[in-house]
Amino acid sequence: MSSGQERLSSILRRIDHRGYKAYQDIRGQFRFPGFDLYVDHVQADPFAPPSRFRVRVLQSMAGFPEWSLATPGRRVALADFLARRFSALAAALSHGHGQGAWESESHSHSHSPGGSATPGTGKSGRISMARPGQEILPRNSVLVDADFVEARFTVGLPAAGRSILGRVAEDIICGAVPRLVRDALLFASIPVADLERHIETAEDSDALRAALPGLEIVAFVANGAVLPRRSGVDDRPLDSGNVVPFTSPSSLEVEVTLPNRGPVRGMGVPRGVTLIVGGGYHGKSTLLRAIERGVYNHIPGDGRELVVTSPLAVKIRAEDGRAVTEDDISFFITNLPFGADTRHFSTENASGSTSQAANIVEAIEAGAKVLLVDEDTSATNFMIRDRRMQALVAKDREPITPFIDRVRSLAEDGISTVLVLGGSGDYLDVADTVIMMDEYRPVDVTARAREVAAHFATGRKFEGGEDEHLRPARRVPVSLGFARPGDRRPARTKARGTDAIVLGHEEIDLRNVEQVVDPGQTRFIADALRYLEAHLLDGRTTVPDLIAALEREIAAHGMDVVAPFVHGDYCLARPIEITAALNRLRTLKVSSKPRPDR
Repeated sequence: MSSGQERLSSILRRIDHRGYKAYQDIRGQFRFPGFDLYVDHVQADPFAPPSRFRVRVLQSMAGFPEWSLATPGRRVALADFLARRFSALAAALSHGHGQGAWESESHSHSHSPGGSATPGTGKSGRISMARPGQEILPRNSVLVDADFVEARFTVGLPAAGRSILGRVAEDIICGAVPRLVRDALLFASIPVADLERHIETAEDSDALRAALPGLEIVAFVANGAVLPRRSGVDDRPLDSGNVVPFTSPSSLEVEVTLPNRGPVRGMGVPRGVTLIVGGGYHGKSTLLRAIERGVYNHIPGDGRELVVTSPLAVKIRAEDGRAVTEDDISFFITNLPFGADTRHFSTENASGSTSQAANIVEAIEAGAKVLLVDEDTSATNFMIRDRRMQALVAKDREPITPFIDRVRSLAEDGISTVLVLGGSGDYLDVADTVIMMDEYRPVDVTARAREVAAHFATGRKFEGGEDEHLRPARRVPVSLGFARPGDRRPARTKARGTDAIVLGHEEIDLRNVEQVVDPGQTRFIADALRYLEAHLLDGRTTVPDLIAALEREIAAHGMDVVAPFVHGDYCLARPIEITAALNRLRTLKVSSKPRPDR
């Protein structure tokens, strides 16, 4: 036992049965055999958020080989793998899987009252790390580089009422934690074949995504992929019932040679305007959902490991009630009653059509190159105005230029659209590619769609100008406004799953920002916005340039640069989602620079 470990054991024995505040004595750094233990924060009472711990293992002890650290992508996948392993083993220990879960190397019996796996009051005895989902993401729960491996986790320091259970804490910190380090963070204890598969799966996904532009496609869905999920709250692959592996139509099939798997074949979704059609329950939205999640890598066995999408793809939907601040939505909406200016449009309560227009122009402002749209979650009057409605309501009385009359212009400007449709056949006139889902099997019906469009003319009039192109306004944030005058402390942040962020006194609704997939991303976005206001906001820099400056800070210093204290709760979010959260902040104040000429 090292001097640091002996010192920590001595402190825990000394404070046994004392009041809970005495746990503050264990804050600091302790040298254990093979690693350093850091107690960064000690909780105030048994019911408070648990205490924050770190362990750091030098690579001379951890022993991860060069092949696992060779590239940034491999390091991300390695850290993700270790986070999954540490999290699972910690959960097993905390729930008493195996006899003597808290029995340390130096004790022959458990000190847990009644043999409980998580002894005492509140969250006593619970070791936990943020649990990853199906995506392989950059995380700060485990950090890996050529010098060390660091794991960040929490411990519920055990107590009976408010009386310290020092011997139980000793078993946990000096017994269970070293066991976790040994089993989760040392290469000698890792199942090497599983680690190699995890790293190679992520690396192949990265290579496939990088190949998309050269193939002139915006997404790739591999043959054999399993797209359906178990349920709306369970993102694991469907493994029972009629599970239909994906098979590309021959006309859309492409082959890509990957660094580890070698040649793979699958469906390439071309640039331009692609429609996904078919009857209800035949897999249209399931395919779009898989494409939507293809901006991220997935773990082995997920079924979507080789479903990849342009990193600049954004899911667009109507979002009734959201705030809009100084957006130029004139590409879609003009001539509002009472002369409202749609080049500098703001509202506290956007309609479905207005919100969808704002979502598109904001996404493009943030750099989006692919729009993913589902008819079911769109505003009907934003998507289409058919011939009969055109005859009934004259164009000069209708402020909305529908998406059908703008989608080709967007494509000409390099903005592709993938659109799920079940009822608006008028879109056949503007499509480059039409894919029909038939019992979860895709069929290329582009030629047939053109025949149908030619035979059954809609008679509708085109309502967009020939030379009009979307040019987002140059918006300059002046203030995010979530801190109130007179507040003595910096605004606190809080994340509510993937649904919402609380910034000071304000809440941002993210339920309709559908590509936020992990609560760690929500936590990261919250603190990134606070950091942006405190360190980058200058009243002169546009939204895209501010987000780019934030990206550079993160690239240079890691995700921790935005953190108010050391913790392991972050997953990296794309700049597009950070911008989406910024735009939904109701207290956002911006000015508009002159927009480039159309």
